[in-house]
Amino acid sequence: MGIKSDSWIAEQAKNNDMISPFVPNQVRELASGEKVVSYGLSSYGYDIRLHNDFKLFTNVFNAIVDPKRFDATAMIDQTMDICTIAPNSFVLCRSVEYFKIPRNVITICIGKSTYARCGLLVNVTPLEPGWEGFITLELSNTTPLPVKVYANEGIAQILFFEGDDPCLVSYADRFGKYQKQTKTTVAKV
Repeated sequence: MGIKSDSWIAEQAKNNDMISPFVPNQVRELASGEKVVSYGLSSYGYDIRLHNDFKLFTNVFNAIVDPKRFDATAMIDQTMDICTIAPNSFVLCRSVEYFKIPRNVITICIGKSTYARCGLLVNVTPLEPGWEGFITLELSNTTPLPVKVYANEGIAQILFFEGDDPCLVSYADRFGKYQKQTKTTVAKV
């Protein structure tokens, strides 16, 4: 099993619609000259963008966060181009890109260093063989200061690993609970 290169990722995106929309190069600056947190195809991965839909934790209703019985009042939905994450706080959001992971591929997602150096942790579980959907991202501000994140700019990098053989049972085969998610999705059991 080896990590896949830019040429393989581009071929999969083109022929198998693995990433949509697909940006075939690394974007660091907009046509207007504005600098952005980079996104798009890189040497051995793909830098995903942050969508502008966010789920922010709130304590207004004194909810308890329970993964077995998630209380919707624990979060508020916000649509914004810049999200300021409160100190020592956490938000859920999703990728701009929709993924269709081949049966013989698994991915790992790593947060971008630009945000890591600001104390922001990005967590995403592996995208398993046969999984498809928008990626729900968990963003955690580990600092005692607010941290801004920017919609439609890079947030994390996806690394692709191709197995020697296709798996016997894929995420789709076992009817995974997060299959084909179309929005930011909270915890399910």
